[in-house]
Amino acid sequence: MLAAEYPIRLICRATGWPRSSVYHEDAPTADEGRLRHTLGRLSARWPTYGYRRLTVMLRREGWSANGKRVRRLMAEMGLKGKAPARRRRTTDSRHDFPRYPNLVEGLEATRPDHVWVADITYVRLREEFVYLAVVMDVFTRRVRGWELGRGLDQGLTLAALRRAMRGGRRPEVHHSDQGVQYAATAYTDLLAGRGVAISMAAVGKPEENGFAERLMRTIREEEIDLSE
Repeated sequence: MLAAEYPIRLICRATGWPRSSVYHEDAPTADEGRLRHTLGRLSARWPTYGYRRLTVMLRREGWSANGKRVRRLMAEMGLKGKAPARRRRTTDSRHDFPRYPNLVEGLEATRPDHVWVADITYVRLREEFVYLAVVMDVFTRRVRGWELGRGLDQGLTLAALRRAMRGGRRPEVHHSDQGVQYAATAYTDLLAGRGVAISMAAVGKPEENGFAERLMRTIREEEIDLSE
């Protein structure tokens, strides 16, 4: 009744109640059960996801739960993202080709084709491995080129790069690890011939190629590891 005659702000100041408590509505307990069910379903679908990524997935389904609540529920439900298994080695930095400095450390991509990153991962089949080379635009997060093959020779990465450069497209900076496939003369000559600055992460520093590493991890966790 007071609210009809006095502003909420004045009433809260006089009574010492925070204004937020006036507007807050407790979520019905039924929602907690439905949220747990949805969280369990998403966790089973994406077993490698932690609470941050599951929070994003919940929001995509219309839930407004924050990360703290999701983390609490995961602890109560005994849910925990599975640590990724050890991976097959795809980088061989033992070679005599030229090395290039890291040009992207501290650099923020501000436009399309400013920085491209490249990396390789493997796909385990029933009786063999095949390998996937990808080139991604950091600004748009778009895969510009890719190639799938049975070998780790430089033809794999060259095919992905050539596909990315179709139509005359090229980056200002190309960043990769120091693997032999990216340091090989044919690969670096193609970049240099198009006026592209070549950048490489330090040996043993995969975090310096973090954008590509995260892309490959997502591909592995969401498309490869959960599929036959």
